[in-house]
Amino acid sequence: MPTVPATTSAALRARIEAALRDFLAAQRGRLTTIDPQLDDICAAVEAFVLGGGKRLRPTFAYWGYRGAGGADDGAAVTAFASLELLQACALMHDDVMDSSDTRRGEPAVHRRFATLHAERGWSGAAEGFGTAAAILLGDLCLGWSAEMYDGSGVPAPRLAAGREAYHLMRTEVMAGQYLDVLAQADVAHSSRDRAERVARYKSAKYTVERPLLLGGRLAGAGSATLAAYSAYGLPLGAAFQLRDDVLGVFGDPARTGKPAGDDLREGKRTYLVAAAYEATTPAGRAVLDARLGAADLDADGVAQLRALIVETGALADTERRIDQLTAAALGSLADAPIAPYPAGVLADLATAATARTR
Repeated sequence: MPTVPATTSAALRARIEAALRDFLAAQRGRLTTIDPQLDDICAAVEAFVLGGGKRLRPTFAYWGYRGAGGADDGAAVTAFASLELLQACALMHDDVMDSSDTRRGEPAVHRRFATLHAERGWSGAAEGFGTAAAILLGDLCLGWSAEMYDGSGVPAPRLAAGREAYHLMRTEVMAGQYLDVLAQADVAHSSRDRAERVARYKSAKYTVERPLLLGGRLAGAGSATLAAYSAYGLPLGAAFQLRDDVLGVFGDPARTGKPAGDDLREGKRTYLVAAAYEATTPAGRAVLDARLGAADLDADGVAQLRALIVETGALADTERRIDQLTAAALGSLADAPIAPYPAGVLADLATAATARTR
């Protein structure tokens, strides 16, 4: 299969970001006519959405569209770019739920607004104001994602064909997020199977499968092509989340934009952690119970938990699972009814999504 040129990837990313920039500029014009102070909201959303991110969801949607025979189309790119606003909603709310301080190396939205509150000497609790602002901004981005999709310029019948995938994507990611929160509370039922279910709905479907199906449906894909997209997207999305879990424990903060061991402080019941629980001794389980989820977990505590995860074989087990899932995704492309060049791009994306360091 052909390798996608870096210039092609960069060009698509630039088009996605241009569509987002234009949309957000229009929203700024609308909101600041309501009240000039709403410019703070506009600046925060623009900084968050345009300041980083992998653009995976619109990228998968675009190549799903092209793989099903869709012609290159600026309106379709705009429709797919709307997925970044859905992602912004999920991340803003996720950072509130996890009490995260940073995102992509910058203050999380709730921290940004708490700081704004303190700097301007407003009354009340700065943290409460920051949390309220982040929740509202996340809600705003969720609404804007649908507005951008519907106003993309794609003909109405094609938009309607993709809307089921769009709706399911939003439902499934919220369900996955709740299951993730539940797993941190209902620790007695922690297991690798449960962690994979969380990954399936929090990430696999949302990051890869549903965007591919959305793109395919906008191009009028047949059932065989849509089935191939699911066969590729589900295992790849799960592998992507497992790589995210590994980086959440072992990643370099300079690359990930998150503090070292942040997932350990948050008590994330990932596949990696579940594998460690299943493989460790009673003494090791006691260490996990005592330190996992401790907000004051220091560097020594992170190092101890990392060592335990390695010693139990949980890290090696997770890496094997990533390899298995990635191989399944790539294998599904072999005889898939997908246009050759887009199929090659999807193969390259599978490697990039699972071998990344951030």
